[in-house]
Amino acid sequence: MVNLIIDGVNVSVDEGTSIMDAAKIVGINIPKLCFLKDINEIAACRVCVVEVEGIDRLVTSCNNSVEEGMIIHTDSQRVRLDRYRTVQMILSQHDCKCATCVRSGNCSLQALSNDLNIRDILYGEVLERQEWDRTFPLVRNSTKCIKCMRCIQVCDKIQSLNVWELEGTGARSTVNVSGSRTIKEADCSLCGQCITHCPVGALVERDDTERLWRAFADPNKVVVVQVAPAVRTAWAEDSNLGREAGTVNKIFEGLKKMGADYVFDTSFSADLTIMEEAYEFIDRFSNGDLKERPMFTSCCPGWVRFIKSQYPHLVKQLSTAKSPMQMFGSVMKSYFAQSIGKNPEDIVSVAIMPCLAKKGESNMELFHGEYAGHDTDLVITTREFVRMLRASHINIENLVGIEPDKLFHDYSGAGVIFGATGGVMEAALRTAYHAIMGVNCPADAFDVVRASSQETGIVEANFELNGTNLRIGVANGLGNARKLIDSVENGEKHYDFVEIMACPGGCVGGGGQPIHDGSELAFERGKNLYFIDESSTIRYSHENPDIKAIYENYFTEPNSHKAHSLLHTDHNLWEMPSAPKKNRNGYVLPAKIR
Repeated sequence: MVNLIIDGVNVSVDEGTSIMDAAKIVGINIPKLCFLKDINEIAACRVCVVEVEGIDRLVTSCNNSVEEGMIIHTDSQRVRLDRYRTVQMILSQHDCKCATCVRSGNCSLQALSNDLNIRDILYGEVLERQEWDRTFPLVRNSTKCIKCMRCIQVCDKIQSLNVWELEGTGARSTVNVSGSRTIKEADCSLCGQCITHCPVGALVERDDTERLWRAFADPNKVVVVQVAPAVRTAWAEDSNLGREAGTVNKIFEGLKKMGADYVFDTSFSADLTIMEEAYEFIDRFSNGDLKERPMFTSCCPGWVRFIKSQYPHLVKQLSTAKSPMQMFGSVMKSYFAQSIGKNPEDIVSVAIMPCLAKKGESNMELFHGEYAGHDTDLVITTREFVRMLRASHINIENLVGIEPDKLFHDYSGAGVIFGATGGVMEAALRTAYHAIMGVNCPADAFDVVRASSQETGIVEANFELNGTNLRIGVANGLGNARKLIDSVENGEKHYDFVEIMACPGGCVGGGGQPIHDGSELAFERGKNLYFIDESSTIRYSHENPDIKAIYENYFTEPNSHKAHSLLHTDHNLWEMPSAPKKNRNGYVLPAKIR
């Protein structure tokens, strides 16, 4: 143990503890902008400096360890003046039009400037302006970038994609897409983790809220909205509504108040996905198709983008089942359109999702009968939905909550847990067990595939079904996905069925969820979904009455010809840019040389 004094408080901490962590233990929060524990500890912003008696220079607290007998001042006059000047310099290179920034009120730089009582910017404004394709789901505003390097480190260390890099030197250093590529040329998975870890508004999702407002106002359109399971865990966080108060039924009511004609829970089509995916797995496993490589789930579009760019030879191992969002859209434009007597062209299929990659996925087309168009017309992130609620001046505390509309009203607990890592696998195994054994397993028989914390990146399990051993793998976060796939490719591991979610913790930690800088809430949100599952009267996808009805009245059975035409896809219909090519020295070649 190391003994020291911080702001007059005696502190005893483990050797190797950073000054910042030591201060936090005794309730002293040192300001920071660039710091992310174990990810970005490079002191790029220099906001976290402290004064150590006996040392002439100020010391960055995020990457310097405590020493025996240190006497530290975190808020001396010298520290405050240095911090004030540092933030002033950062502001001189930052577009300070906070009133038009989506991060206003939730911006670390804005909060720090207010704390330091900065009222005027001392230095001349010098803003960097880079061209950007704003039709892409991920938007970067270079005038707001503070060069904290968080996006680079998260993409490199957590997601292993290296989409971003630092280029230039000195005052001309800046962040840009790596390898001299545009963002469309890059192998970006659209996971959005760079957005949720950006301390300012330099990285945001493409705003599609105006498109939805126009759809609501069009009297010739029927607006049908689905809400993903993960959205319910986070939409009311800023209002501090608890698990019991922040229900999905209040989301439905808010949507109806804004102008939606029909509202549904995507958990219904998650159940539909389970039926198709579980039976597909049984067929492929029984036919010996999985002897060398596993079948991968295909629910996460960020993961699908990843495998297409990093391991294109494994695309054939993906389940052909569409994601729950796309399945719902397909059903909206076919079965539902027929049921309400509308043409598919008159329906606007909208999805509230925790994810940026869903915006990209909505570009996929549906061909069925005489109709050719999109399964899903419009995707709104959780953050965009919350902004729309505010724009409507809807007080969510006054919402009572309503039930989803009929026809696709029911859903199971298995469908709800889709939003948490391991949830797709657990739900699929519940139904696969029933299909093979003819009876239901205990609802929590496969809960071992759940990841309990942020440190649980890969989960492995073996199950015996009817004398056959099934080897299961679950990974969350694309860096962990790469480790799992490499172990399969190297012959170190063999799995029969693998679930992968692009974002740490699964959809609950998606790039479109509310941002709480410095806090990782994905696994806490996941617990809410498992609580709902445990409280559900229906916990198996195959027991959902509305699922039974849609097969009886429309699809006949899982993996039928009609089911394949509407609920499955050909993953070879579109391609991703390949991983960047490198020369023999490991240098990424610019796109024009490749």
